[in-house]
Amino acid sequence: MNHPDHYAVFGNPIKHSKSPRIHSLFAAQTGQDINYQAQEVPAENFEAAVSAFFAQGGKGLNCTVPLKELAWAYANQKTERAQLAKAVNTLALQADGTVLGDNTDGCGLVTDLTTNHGISLNGTNILILGAGGASRGIIAPILAQQPARIVIANRTVDKALQLACEFQQLGAVSGCGFDALAGQQFGLILNATSASLSDQLPPLPDGLLATHGTCYDLAYGNTPTAFVRWGIAHGAAKSLDGLGMLVEQAAEAFFIWRGVRPATAPVIALLDGERNPQ
Repeated sequence: MNHPDHYAVFGNPIKHSKSPRIHSLFAAQTGQDINYQAQEVPAENFEAAVSAFFAQGGKGLNCTVPLKELAWAYANQKTERAQLAKAVNTLALQADGTVLGDNTDGCGLVTDLTTNHGISLNGTNILILGAGGASRGIIAPILAQQPARIVIANRTVDKALQLACEFQQLGAVSGCGFDALAGQQFGLILNATSASLSDQLPPLPDGLLATHGTCYDLAYGNTPTAFVRWGIAHGAAKSLDGLGMLVEQAAEAFFIWRGVRPATAPVIALLDGERNPQ
C-alpha cells in the first residue's frame, strides 16, 4: 500500500494558515497523493525541526513568518529568485538528498495582479510599504514587469535605502521614509508591512493614490484589512488583499514539488466565497 508524501508549512503563529486547505484542494484536483500539515515552529527551533522533518521522510516545506530568512540560510541550493530575495518560502528535497530553496511569493503576487485582476505593471509607478522579508520576495519579479519605478517606504529609512540599493541593477528602485511620500502619486500601492495583522496602517498622506489606482495588501483576512479599507476610502479602482497571492504562490510551490500545475481560479473562488457568504 502506498503512503502519501508528506509536506508541511512551518511558521509562528500558524493556526490561521489556509495552506493545508489549499494544498489538499490542489491534490484532489490533480490526483496527487499527499499529506500537508501546519506546524508551529519558533525561530530558535527552526533548523532542528526542518532536519527532523526531512529525516522522517518529508518531501517539501513552506516557511512563513518569521522563518523565511532562516530557510534561505538552510537551503543547500537556491534558485535565482531566492538568491535575489535572500528569503525562501519553499524548500524541496532533491533526489541527491540536498534541499533546494525557492521564493514563490513574488511570482504569486505578479500572477494574481496581472492574470487574475488584469492589472498591468508595465510603466506603472509602484509604491511598496515596508522593507522587511515580505518586500524582499516581490521586488525582482515586479521589476521584471518593467514598471516606471518602484519606491520602497519604511519607518526606518536606512532599511528602505539598503533594500533599494540591493535591487538597483534590475531597474528603477529607490527608498525613503513615509514622510517623504507627501506630494508623490502611485498607480499601485502594495502594503508589505505587518500593520494589517494588528488592524493598523502605516502613516500615509492624502493624495498618494493616483486616479484609477490600485491598492493591494499582501496580508489577507476574513474581513477587509485596514489597508484595503484605506484604499476604498481613497477611491481605488480596486482595493485587494493577498488571498489570491497566497493561492498563486502555493500553486507554484506545488508545481516545484509535484511537477503538476493546479488550476488556481476555483480554489480562490472557493476560499473567497467562504469568507464572503452570499
